[in-house]
Order: sequence, then C-alpha cells, then structure tokens
Amino acid sequence: MRGTALFNLKKTLKRSRESWFGKVKNLFAGHKIDEELWEELEQILIAADVGVSATCQIIERVKERAEREKLKDTGQVYAAIKDEMIAILTECSVSDNDKTEQNGNGPAIVLVVGANGVGKTTAIAKLAHMYKKEGKRVILAAGDTFRAAAIDQLKIWGDRLKIDVVSHQPGADPGAVVYDSVRAATSRGHDVLIIDTAGRLHTKSNLMEELKKINRVITKSGGTIGQSLLVLDATTGQNGLMQAKHFTDAVGVNGIILTKLDGTAKGGIVLAICGELKMPILYLGTGQDLGDLAPFDAKGFVEALFAS
Repeated sequence: MRGTALFNLKKTLKRSRESWFGKVKNLFAGHKIDEELWEELEQILIAADVGVSATCQIIERVKERAEREKLKDTGQVYAAIKDEMIAILTECSVSDNDKTEQNGNGPAIVLVVGANGVGKTTAIAKLAHMYKKEGKRVILAAGDTFRAAAIDQLKIWGDRLKIDVVSHQPGADPGAVVYDSVRAATSRGHDVLIIDTAGRLHTKSNLMEELKKINRVITKSGGTIGQSLLVLDATTGQNGLMQAKHFTDAVGVNGIILTKLDGTAKGGIVLAICGELKMPILYLGTGQDLGDLAPFDAKGFVEALFAS
C-alpha cells in the first residue's frame, strides 16, 4: 500500500485503533500466555465487531500456531494474531477483482447495490472518478427511480465529473432506465457503465425482485454484469452482514465497498465480512473527497489497525 493511502487509512481507523485494537496490543504487554489471555482477547474482538465466527477462527489458528511453533513470547503471539488476520482477509480476496474490461463491443457494467443511507451514490461518484483517472470513458445510470433525490444527486455528480447520466422521471420503471443506459453506453462507445439501484430495505421482497429484473434486462439488452458491488456502511456493524446476505441472494454480489469506517470504533466488521461471508472487500471509503476510495489491501489494513 502506498504511503499516502496508508496514512489516510490510519486516520480513517483511528477510532477503531484507539477504542479496541489498541487494547489487543496492551493485552499482550506484560501478560502471560494462558487461558485468561485468550478469553480477554475473545471479548475484545467480539466487542470490536469481528463477530463470533471470525473471532473463533483467529484464536484457534493462533493457538495451533503457538503450539506448533512453540511460541512462548507474547510479542511472537501478538505478531501471529496480525498474521492470521491478514491471512483471513487475503483468503476471501480474488485476483481478478477488476472486471471493468469491455464486454465485446459493449461497456463493462458495474451494478451497485445497497440499502438507503449507506453512501451508495457518493461511492458511485468515487468509482466513476477512479475509472476516469484511468482513462476510461464512464457513463452513469440513475436506476434508483424510487427517490427523486437519488436521481438529482447522481446528476449533480455527473455534472461535477463531466460524465453523462441516463435518467428517467421519478417513479419510472428502473428496468427501462437500465435498458436505455446499456444501449446508450454501447452506441456512444463508453468503456464503463455504472448503474445505481434502489435500496429501500423496508420493502425488501419488492426490492430484491426489482434487482433480479434489472439483471434480466441487462442480459436482454446484450450486456453482461462484470461486477455487482454492495455498498455497506461500517457503522451498521453486524446488521451489515444480514444486508450482504439479502443482496447476494438477489444479484450475486461479488465485491464490497465499505464506507464510513471513520465513523465507527468497530472496524472489526471487515474481518467479519471476510471470515463469515467469504466475500471480498474491494474498496474502502477513507474520506469525503472524490479521491478518497482506496483499493483494499489486507496487509495495509491490518498495519493501520494496529499502528502506533
């Protein structure tokens, strides 16, 4: 991870580090390795939103390694904990995360889903900015027709980024917007199409059917989804895991953008997502600016989580 990105990530994770993960470091300072230590470690990790499953996984791995390698020094065990966290985060990552290569004559399609209020539209703007900096021609689709504000917000970002936005009137059929956006992206020669979607979880069954319909419309219009990205708000903690399961069932999510890490003291949700869902986190929101979207790096994340 580059120096600037690591610095931003350290700032983003300050609350997590000071509230919980600093306690892990302190726990191993002057504490002998015994059952009491493991119990205290378990309590800290669960309280930090690592989740029961991932916490047990980390502790079992470290215990096995300590026995196998005959680790007696607390500093060695502390280092092993960080190693196992990196391993869990690495195991759920994939080597071909960037599926934004064009599909035949059509654009690469990125479908972005997530509940209302998670920072989805801003995440789309950051993605668009990132692709544009890479020299790709980007177009956006305002597929969240349920909220007029969502359409307006996406148009504002489009104007700011000088990127075309395909939209219909509020209340229009999202499938029609998506169909028109695929056709427009193809005819205008855009490289990447990013599609915004509705996120009203209080009508969950209707929303999930709507997302499935969007999938079918994309296929019928000759497109193929390269990435289905779920935007999760880190401050929702374990509730975010349930959101991930619902959206994955509907659209086969293959990557996560995690936002608002700077707004929570429980950054362990990253380990819970990877440990329990086996789903890769592709990007982290590290601030409010357009450039504050960092590709996820397991080692860099853990280093920032335990930094001095």
